[in-house]
Formats: sequence, C-alpha cells, structure tokens
Amino acid sequence: MKKLIFIYSIFFICIESSSANLVKFSSIQELPSGEISINFKLDKVALINSYALNEPSRLVIDIKDSELFEESETRQNYPIKKIRTNQDGTSSKIVLDLYESIYWQKPTQEQTKNGVLLNLSLKKDKNLKKSTRDIIVAIDAGHGGKYPGAVGPNNILEKDVTLLISKELERTLRDTKGYKPLMIRDGDETINLNDRYQNARKYGADIFISIHADGFRLSSVKGASVFIWSDEASSTIARNLSDKQRKRIQADIKNLLPSDFDEDMARKTYPETYKNKINQSKILGTKILEQLKRDPFTKIHKQNVEFADFRVLKSIDIPSVLVESGFITNPEDANRLKGKPGRRMIARSIFLGIHNYFQENPIVGTYIDNNPNHLSYEIQRGDVLSEIAIRFGVTIDQISRINNLENNTIYPGQTIKIKI
Repeated sequence: MKKLIFIYSIFFICIESSSANLVKFSSIQELPSGEISINFKLDKVALINSYALNEPSRLVIDIKDSELFEESETRQNYPIKKIRTNQDGTSSKIVLDLYESIYWQKPTQEQTKNGVLLNLSLKKDKNLKKSTRDIIVAIDAGHGGKYPGAVGPNNILEKDVTLLISKELERTLRDTKGYKPLMIRDGDETINLNDRYQNARKYGADIFISIHADGFRLSSVKGASVFIWSDEASSTIARNLSDKQRKRIQADIKNLLPSDFDEDMARKTYPETYKNKINQSKILGTKILEQLKRDPFTKIHKQNVEFADFRVLKSIDIPSVLVESGFITNPEDANRLKGKPGRRMIARSIFLGIHNYFQENPIVGTYIDNNPNHLSYEIQRGDVLSEIAIRFGVTIDQISRINNLENNTIYPGQTIKIKI
C-alpha cells in the first residue's frame, strides 16, 4: 500500500506580541521509521496535560495558559482520522481522533531560535487493545562539571558517585518494558539548577528523581535519606543541605529565560495541582525509603521522609524526590558507595520504590497500568541471571520458573517476565 506523507505548514502575518502563549500548528509527517511526528509552535514552555481516551480512540493535549492562533479541524491519513483544535477558556486543546489504538509518547517541548517546538509522536501497533505510552522517569545525577559536590576519603567525589548510581538506575529502566529513563546529565557536565527541572518538564517526565551523596562536618554522620520539597527543613541535616544549595541558587535563578516555564508563579496559579504533587512526592519518597530499609548494606539516616528547600524539587506537577544515598564524608558510607555492589543496591531500591509507587498509583493508559502483574525485561549482551536477580530483588529460581527456562539459558534480545 502506497504511503502518503502529509506535511502542512501555516504561514501567518506578524501580529502584536501578547502575554498569552500563542499556539500555532506547524507540521505533521510520517517518518521512514513509521513514526508520525506532529508539531506545534509555542512562544514559551507550557504546563501540559496529555492523555489517551478509548471508545472512541483519541489523544488529548491540554496546553494551559495559552491561546490558539486559530481553531481548526483537518482530516488526516491513517491512523489519524482528524486533528481538532479549540480554545477552552485559558487552555488550548488539541484532539487527535484515531482509527485505532496506537503507541504514543508524551509531548516534548524544545526551545529553538523561533520559539518552542511542541512535538507529539505516535506509532501504529496492531497488537494494542488500548493506546499506550511509557512512563518517563527523569534521573538527576547531582552536581557535575565545575560542581564536584562533597569530597570523601581518597578524593571520592559526589558528582562521580551520583552519576554511576544514576546510570545503574537508567540501565534497569531502559531495559524494562514500559519505562523510559531521561538522564538530566549523562556525563561530567555543569548543569544549573533551573535546567534540571526545566528539562524534566520539556521532555514530559512523569516523576523526577535527584540522586546525591552529600557530606557533613561530622564524619560520624552516615546513612541514606529521602527528601521532598518544603519551605521549612525537617531537621538540622536538612537545614544544612538546604543552606548549601541556596548559595548556588541565586545565580541560577537569574538565568531563567523568558521562554522557560515559571514554576514559582504556577504554584500560585494552581495551588491544588501543587498540593497533589507534594502528596504524591511523599508517597513516592516513602516507597523508595521502604526499599532502602530492606537493603542490608545500606544504613538509614532518617526513618521517615525528610523535608528541605531543594529547588530542583519545586516543579508544580511532577512528583519529585531527592535521594541521599549516604554521606560521602563518612568512611563506611564512602566505602559502600565507591564499589559497584553498593551503588547497584541503591539503584535497585530506587527502581523498586518507583515501580511499587506506579503499581499503587497507576497512570491510566501506560504499559505498567495495562500489565500490572509482571515486568518484561529484555536480555542485554553480557547479562547473567544472577545479576538480573540482584537488580530486581528476586531469585534465579523465581525467574527460571516463571519463564520456563531450560538450564537457566538466556540470550540477548530475549524478553523475560519478572514478578516482583
């Protein structure tokens, strides 16, 4: 069957600038991969709510505090019946009416010279009974580049430890069906505090996990902690960590671009949204802390979720948690975190906490929501069952039994089920 490629562009005359975030249709095209890319242009990064509906099948993109350049309804090619846009008060709604269920990705927002490009991607999938997407987990490896963070014995740097833990977590999420990791930094880069949470929004993160391994003036202080945001610190350690971050914040705040999303103003505009985000952050943090407590090698500094004024956690709607994997200034913690087994256990605890959170607080229309009884993991080159078992906190026998593995044989590209 001959493929038709549709590319539409809207040409418009210059108009006087407005405080509203103007939304303009840009293009739609089918890529060689079979993926369909739909683009709109915005003046600035927006607060967006996107979701799939069934019977009939459709996708809805709700862009808050924005104004459509024009309302429209255009017929499209399979699997899209038509694209409708309409103004709903202060929100711009984009609705894609579909012929059938599709695999889709949350909209991303990329800053360009000509404004912000909003991209929505979808792909035909005959095997789907409902439109489905992955859960996007933003992983923020603390510090980096010119900010080394805390320094431990033998010059162990916090920025190195946090990146290695983050990559362990990324690997597990990447190879587990239904999750998509987003690395805020994947190398020794200097990233300011604004860009960390701004990037999570631009790439449609469902949750934000910031990983640290801080220090304290007393080397006896040790153990892992989990934090969520609050104006008031919940302990002396929390207050100390908050104060340290504030020294970096002042310069970073000034670097906020006019096209960036203003989280501080949004919290005042949408107080209920923010209240719900804080509640969900606490649930997520509690799930991660529960798993850290089960790790026999990790000591716990505080038995309950802590509160601190960490700017990276201040997103209005993305549940956000900061994990202190330990105090790198403590010899015992430093020794645990400089070795791969210790870092892997921290990453495992975070992953299991994330998964338990989404099992109890599912996002409707995600793969995890549609397949709640097991995980699907794709075997990678170099994988062995013993490592996989450790990574997911199960036994080799449990993996072998559920997958009917003969002689525990696995091979790259094979998909196995893991029941947690």
